[in-house]
Amino acid sequence: MNDRIFRHILLPAFAPVLFLVIATTPVDVLGCRTCGLLTIAVALLSVIAGLGSAVAGVRGKMKSDPAANWWATSAPILAVPAVLLILFA
Repeated sequence: MNDRIFRHILLPAFAPVLFLVIATTPVDVLGCRTCGLLTIAVALLSVIAGLGSAVAGVRGKMKSDPAANWWATSAPILAVPAVLLILFA
């Protein structure tokens, strides 16, 4: 159970935290272009991982796999950076 919580909740939650840390870093530290490119890269990788998680959840549901709910829980967590990018861009 603890392994599943780590893999499907805590590990995906790292992407929104990393996104917010990079986005709130002062421009003097990283530079404007670097900061923007890093936030876009984190959001893009998070979306790709979220889509993979959603596909794994749907496939698991079709096969009646009990782990499908964990994959479905990971997908919205991984979508947070993209939503934040859209809202604040």
